[in-house]
Amino acid sequence: MSFARKLEILLTKGVFPAASSVSEDEMTTAVLTLTDQARAENMAVAQGLKRHDAELLDRLIVQYQHRLLRYLLFLTGDREMADDLFQETWMRVLTRGSQYNGAARFDTWLFTVARNMLIDMRRKRTMVSLEELCSAENDDYTFEIPSAEPNPFDRYRSREEAQKIAAALLTLDPLHREVLVLRFHEELSLEEIATVTRSPLSTVKSRLYRGIAALKPRLEEQFEKEAQ
Repeated sequence: MSFARKLEILLTKGVFPAASSVSEDEMTTAVLTLTDQARAENMAVAQGLKRHDAELLDRLIVQYQHRLLRYLLFLTGDREMADDLFQETWMRVLTRGSQYNGAARFDTWLFTVARNMLIDMRRKRTMVSLEELCSAENDDYTFEIPSAEPNPFDRYRSREEAQKIAAALLTLDPLHREVLVLRFHEELSLEEIATVTRSPLSTVKSRLYRGIAALKPRLEEQFEKEAQ
C-alpha cells in the first residue's frame, strides 16, 4: 500500500484501524508464530554482531542502507549531513554492535543509533537536542528520494507526485516529520517509534496526529495547484 493511500485511510478513518474479524485464537497463534520467528532472527543478528561477522554486516548494510539513508534525509533535510551520519552510523554498528542484544528489531535499534548520532552532532554545534530543530522550515528546499529498490513510498503513482509528498513532509517540524516517516515509510509500530525517539507513547501519538493534521492541507494545496 502506498504512502498516499495509507495517509488517505488515516485521514478518513483515524490513526487506529477498526477491529479485525479474525478469531482470537487464530490471531494469538499467528502472533506467537511471528514473534518466535522474529525473536530468533534478532538473536542471530545479535550473536553475529558480537562475533564481528563481516559477512553479516555486509548483508545488513545491503538490506537497510536505503531505509537508513531515507530516514536521515528526512530527519536532517540535508544531504551532506545525512551522508556523514549514514557512514558514522554503520561505523558505530561495526564497533559497538555487541550492544545490540536482540530484544528489539534490528531496524529499531539501527534508527535509534542514527538518531543518537544526530543528537550528538547537534550538541557539538551548541544545540541541546533534536527538539530545537522544530522551528526550522525551508519551503524552497529541493528534495529527491535516493534511488534504490522499490518501497511503499517509491511505488506511488508517479515520481513527480512522490517528490511533492516528500517536499511537503520537509515543511513539517522535524519531530512530526520523523514520526510520520518511521510510521508510514519504515512501518514501525508506535511502541517502536517511542523506543527510537525515547519519548512516551502518548507523545508519539500526539506527534502522529499533529503531523497528519499539518501534512493534509499542504498536500491538498499542492495537488489543487496542479489540477488548475
